[in-house]
Amino acid sequence: MDKDLLGEFEDMRTNSVSSLSKAKENGKKVAGMYCLYSPTEIVLAAGAIPIPLCGTSQVPISVAEKVLPRNLCPLIKSSYGFAASGTCPYFNLSDILIAETTCDGKKKMYELLSRFKPLHLLQLPQKQEGEEALRYWYGEVNEMKERLEIEFGVTITDQALRDAIQLTNEEKRSLKALQDVSKLKPSPISGMGLLMVLYNRGFCTDKKEVVQIVDRLTSELIEMHKQGVTPFNQKTPRILLTGVPVGVGSHKVVQIIEECGGNVVCFESCGGYKAVYDQVDEHKEPLLAIAEKYLRTPCSCMSPNSSRFELVEELVDEFKVDGIVDLTWQGCHTYNIESYSLKQYLQEKKRRPFLQIETDYSESDVEQLKVRIEAFLEMIS
Repeated sequence: MDKDLLGEFEDMRTNSVSSLSKAKENGKKVAGMYCLYSPTEIVLAAGAIPIPLCGTSQVPISVAEKVLPRNLCPLIKSSYGFAASGTCPYFNLSDILIAETTCDGKKKMYELLSRFKPLHLLQLPQKQEGEEALRYWYGEVNEMKERLEIEFGVTITDQALRDAIQLTNEEKRSLKALQDVSKLKPSPISGMGLLMVLYNRGFCTDKKEVVQIVDRLTSELIEMHKQGVTPFNQKTPRILLTGVPVGVGSHKVVQIIEECGGNVVCFESCGGYKAVYDQVDEHKEPLLAIAEKYLRTPCSCMSPNSSRFELVEELVDEFKVDGIVDLTWQGCHTYNIESYSLKQYLQEKKRRPFLQIETDYSESDVEQLKVRIEAFLEMIS
């Protein structure tokens, strides 16, 4: 792919630090967010800037391991390490942290993070279905709204929530359209290129601007496909990556798949399709609509989690997938255990080759992963 086409996104994360600093100088507040369950609409309605803080780098893990267990999930250690080392400018610029109880490791780590910054913890229910779960979660979402009103000295109106819902729905629309480009065969964009765009665009402080940039990229990619410009061919194995969230820095499995001759055409995980396939209902009472949408998030922390299985099944067909790679981080027990049931479900429904990979952020197992992934791709071919 033409490097200039992705240039705006390659620099977006770096450039956002200065724009975020200027926004704070002008009185803007910043909310650092760790999870897809945290409603960005409420932050926007409060007049603040939501910024992602989930750690995807190996670098700060050694700092985290001075406090946290070594056998803990690398995502948790990376997130804490960035905060403890003071090396994450986004953490440093955050006025409040929005966190959630998606796993035991994260919720205990958040107790330690609360020593660095004010932190609001959303207590998730254990299930998604039923009026009781929704009623409970609505209360949690409302508490977040009230906390931000106190912290930022604002009143979050229904109209402000509606405006924020419209903006984030438009953002989801643009990101879904971009990812849908990979439904074209062969895809005009690599999985590594798509991952970089999805990851870096989250750091842009102006959502309206990033929607325009994403839409422009989508149009250019569609035109490239019409002209036959692609790094792949009709026989390139098309891979769906499901499981834990990945980003720039935790991308080694994506990179190995494509170096070995495959193409990751879809990311089902939190930073990919899972975040955009569903929108907030603009016709309902806004806070209730936000609660309903976020409670539907198909995450392995929920029991049961049939909605994830159904989503992956749909994506296998829509993206014309040849194989599924289920990625789990070491110490991520919910995704690790759920992989067994997901494999059974997909073998019954779709009969596609399925590979589970359990790893961390380090490079220590790269050669071993190459052997497994090469064999998997050869079996598909």
